[in-house]
Amino acid sequence: MNRLSGWGRLAVPGREILSEDLERITRDVPLSRGLGRSYGDSSLPPPDRPRVAGSRLADRILGFDPESGLLRAEAGFSLYELNRLFLPRGWSSPVLTGTQYVTLGGMVAADVHGKNHHVDGTFGAHVERLRLRLADGRVLWASRGEEPDLFRATLGGMGLTGHVLEVEVRLQRIPSPWVWVESERVDDLDALLAGLASAARDWPLTMGWIDCLTRGRHMGRGILFRGRWAQPGEAPAAPPAPKRRLRVPFDFPGWALNPLSMRLFNAGYYWKQVPRHKAGVSHPEPFFHPLDAVLDWNRIYGRRGFTQHQSVIPEESGAAGVRRFLDLLTRLGAASFLCVIKDCGKEGEGLLSFPMPGISIALDVPVRRDTPGVVARLNERVIEEGGRVYLAKDAFTTAEHFRAMEPRLDAWLAVKRRYDPEGCLRSAQSERLFGGAGGPK
Repeated sequence: MNRLSGWGRLAVPGREILSEDLERITRDVPLSRGLGRSYGDSSLPPPDRPRVAGSRLADRILGFDPESGLLRAEAGFSLYELNRLFLPRGWSSPVLTGTQYVTLGGMVAADVHGKNHHVDGTFGAHVERLRLRLADGRVLWASRGEEPDLFRATLGGMGLTGHVLEVEVRLQRIPSPWVWVESERVDDLDALLAGLASAARDWPLTMGWIDCLTRGRHMGRGILFRGRWAQPGEAPAAPPAPKRRLRVPFDFPGWALNPLSMRLFNAGYYWKQVPRHKAGVSHPEPFFHPLDAVLDWNRIYGRRGFTQHQSVIPEESGAAGVRRFLDLLTRLGAASFLCVIKDCGKEGEGLLSFPMPGISIALDVPVRRDTPGVVARLNERVIEEGGRVYLAKDAFTTAEHFRAMEPRLDAWLAVKRRYDPEGCLRSAQSERLFGGAGGPK
């Protein structure tokens, strides 16, 4: 049997079926997947039905209204192609993720968010309609006016309510395809959180990188980024050319990522911000899609791969809650060189959408023997703070912990049972979190 994996390199027995005719190949499979960039097992098949429908060949643009910005495309149309075709023409996806190697269908399934969540919400807030194949074979449109419960359950529903065939989404008009970016080196967590809060009032794009390995009074030191689309007078006249990319040619040995190498990387990244404050026009790729600078970068984590723990600490917990989480993280020794912090806005309409008002913390963790235990400890902290984790990144959360952090689960399961009473649409992740048929009947 072939094996399929997510970006974190967790692999299961399975085979991907590819065709330009996505409607045909979704007739008898439990799941669809795009470019396989979810980190855990959300795009992997369950063990008893080891086939998935791959959407990446179903990537046609079906319509675009240059007056309203309404784009209709097949689910396999990628953000990379959207950027290539539309940014030079003055249009952007309303949400830009850390990688552009994702499909519209995947962006719906994960209800992705970006640096502008505090202003513009998740991707689902800009989706007008979805064309879906249901578990019983029917093909229908879902929107806020047609099948609204199904529509809300599909946003962030990880592909478990229906195969996404087509997406209608409203693009955002931009003044230029370049970005004005300001970055600032900050000394500790309090300064970074205060900087995020201040930036959110005036800037549509904010995020921070933090050093998750430093303890004491400099815990949470990092670099704060603020951005907006550049005005024509600030930007070069020509659109930005595609960036050249490096490639990781082999799997790193397991010992390459160790506390010393990660501390050295963090220190170097922190102190490269000289002077303390920088400002200027930037190419959009390093700002919006920094993960794409190096192809196959997941090979840095070796054959065992990695997981990402991304959680949101609600605003009710404040800076103290974020500090408690980071203190536990540093004591566990689980931090990596990639730790991103973002300011989240209001909760989206998707029944399992990830963000809520608060602070999102995302960190990559190499998979080792103790990784499930580390994730469990972090999840217990998240539950105590009243937060939740992001399913698109998760590989180790238990069903017990997910239920404890997700009060909306029963409402989502009720919609899933209504449209998929036999539990036909499943994934390796749904088996882990909800049980074989998507939860108890």
